[in-house]
Amino acid sequence: MNQLEIDYRVRHAQALAPIAGKLSTYLHDLMQGEVRIDRISTRPKSVERFMAKAAKLKDGKLKYDDPLYQIQDQIGARIVTFYTDDVARISAVALKYLHAIETQDILPDNEWEFGYFGQHHILMLPADVVDPEIDKDVVPKFFELQIKTLFQHAWSEANHDLGYKPGALPLKPDQLRQLAYTSAQAWGADRVFNELFQAREASGVVGK
Repeated sequence: MNQLEIDYRVRHAQALAPIAGKLSTYLHDLMQGEVRIDRISTRPKSVERFMAKAAKLKDGKLKYDDPLYQIQDQIGARIVTFYTDDVARISAVALKYLHAIETQDILPDNEWEFGYFGQHHILMLPADVVDPEIDKDVVPKFFELQIKTLFQHAWSEANHDLGYKPGALPLKPDQLRQLAYTSAQAWGADRVFNELFQAREASGVVGK
């Protein structure tokens, strides 16, 4: 076990896990009364996933010089909502109360590809979720908030389990095509459900 892993294990136990619990309560309170939210969840990044990310290379060199301070999703939160139109609404509520450092709509590289879809925000960690007894040196400054539809969430969870488990063999080209096919189906389902929702809204029936 190297020093980085030792340091992260300490941070995970002393700060990330308890802060993630309080952040869950914070976000539930923030979104109280908002319709069509399926779930709100938070989690500290596992030791295994943190170490894997810290070991990533870019142009033959380590991507992160100081992973404990540069990796911004050590605490992650996710809000899953029903329709694609809901993503912007939920995002606007979050950004009204939380300071964004970065916002991204994650899309495949071009219109001929299918893969991961989702909206990600890197946000300042609110002081309310940090117990004053926690050593400030092990408290991250940011957390990542993902906002997704039900279909985006389901696809990304299965995709991650199939394609990104540590030690797993790389997927074959035909298997990658199968994953892209399921992403296309999820994208299509999102589009159909959102259009049906919009048609119902236009008819004067307000969704609850």
